[in-house]
Amino acid sequence: MKWSDIKKKLWEKLRWLAYLASEAYNAPYRGTIARAKREQDDLFMLLIFSEMMGVPNPATYYTLELQPIMLEKFHEWHKRAGMEHSPLDDFRCC
Repeated sequence: MKWSDIKKKLWEKLRWLAYLASEAYNAPYRGTIARAKREQDDLFMLLIFSEMMGVPNPATYYTLELQPIMLEKFHEWHKRAGMEHSPLDDFRCC
């Protein structure tokens, strides 16, 4: 076996060990990070659809073009927010 082959296999094993170490270190924080991301997404959805719910939004001009994109996630958001039906009067999703 050549030295280059041994070196290549050693590097592969070291990369695998580094991957395992990073996974073991990050595993306890995955739930916390996912929860924080969900909360951030919920706040963003509220900002986008706030004008439709009667809450004044100073950034309406900028968020108006995002509404069609975020409409797909709207049903999941209002269910997660604890609203049984859509909070928008003119929009029924369920």
